[in-house]
Amino acid sequence: MKLTEIPLRDIAADILPRDRTLADPTALDDLIRSITAIGLRQPIEVFGLVQEDDQPHPYGLISGYRRFMAFRAMGYETIPALCCNPGDIPAALAAMVTENEVRAQISPWEKGRLILRLLEEGTFPDAAGAVETLYPAASRQQRARLRGFFLVVDTLIDSPLRTPEALSTARMDRLATALRLGGGPAIIATLAANATPAHGLPQQWEALRPILNTILTEPDTGPDRKPNRPRHSLTLHQGVTLTRVRAPNGWIIRLTGPMAKSPGLVDDIFDLVEHWLQPEG
Repeated sequence: MKLTEIPLRDIAADILPRDRTLADPTALDDLIRSITAIGLRQPIEVFGLVQEDDQPHPYGLISGYRRFMAFRAMGYETIPALCCNPGDIPAALAAMVTENEVRAQISPWEKGRLILRLLEEGTFPDAAGAVETLYPAASRQQRARLRGFFLVVDTLIDSPLRTPEALSTARMDRLATALRLGGGPAIIATLAANATPAHGLPQQWEALRPILNTILTEPDTGPDRKPNRPRHSLTLHQGVTLTRVRAPNGWIIRLTGPMAKSPGLVDDIFDLVEHWLQPEG
């Protein structure tokens, strides 16, 4: 690798999907002050690009995105860089992930989001291939966990889940396990019922907690269990979603959705249950 001064205008900073989805203005300001005081201690890393009409930059950025942004904000025209020239984009992505893992804690959601983006862009055929390339030193258990992060993001990316980047590893693991057990519809329905401005991630997680506990502790009824059972949620065409939650002495069935606000609907359900469990005569 050769250290050289490269013009900022020659570097495609967003050529690779980044595994950091949150920008921290305070951290960037701190970095600018540090560079002003003592200079740049660590050069960025780039790789060579084939220049075409839709890609005029000679270099693509591997690592050092914040350093690149700091130099640009400070008005510099060039930046010290190591040209690594990895053989292909997956190798460059693996280098970027390794560098970020060392320098800053990447949230589980961000890791899963990166894998999803790479699959959407066709860089990898599946999540397993992406995990093996991006995290070559990960153990079997760690790779399974990373695939779980991807599953959570893939399922909940369009849901009203608030600030998912703040989810801890333990909570992402619980969500992944519940999703593997078929709990996706119940989780999404619960999030939809708790999606007002007053519901942040703490409030949403409290709403999810009994649903997750129910899904994760559902007893296995053995080989005689009916297909697609147990069902944790049911959404009807009439705009009503039913979810069930384990209670100390039985079960709670919750109704959500526009029609669920009607007291008459609840009365009708009471009548149906009464007729079913306590028929006349």
